[in-house]
Amino acid sequence: MRILGLDIGDKRIGLALSDPEGLLASPLTIIERSNDGEDVKVIAAIVEREQAGKVIVGMPRSLSGSLGEQAEKVKDFADKLAHVIKIPFEFRDERLSTVSAERLMREARTKKSPRKQPVRRDAVAAAIILQSYLDEVRDQR
Repeated sequence: MRILGLDIGDKRIGLALSDPEGLLASPLTIIERSNDGEDVKVIAAIVEREQAGKVIVGMPRSLSGSLGEQAEKVKDFADKLAHVIKIPFEFRDERLSTVSAERLMREARTKKSPRKQPVRRDAVAAAIILQSYLDEVRDQR
């Protein structure tokens, strides 16, 4: 079963997708935010196209672990999405995923890369969030 990972921000939503075996997360794309209704439609179409069976949503927490204003925005958006797509959702702590994504991208730029189109930081952050979920689930088996 493929799993979709989301890194929901105010300007962009990063998306990542697992392989069918649920072992490896890869950056998929980004969505430039327009409005919640349109953004939900785009994600629902991706869920259907990729035949995702679950969605992992990054939950922004402060370094102390508390939920703030951005977390409430993410929960609100996820609720709207859950009304349209009827597959399980799970929230994951996304603290420092953007920092990790920036570091990985910086390291990748120092090596010669055959990629012609750079992957946006938000999609890489979504892949980091999703990979942490996949690793945890694999370790529990």
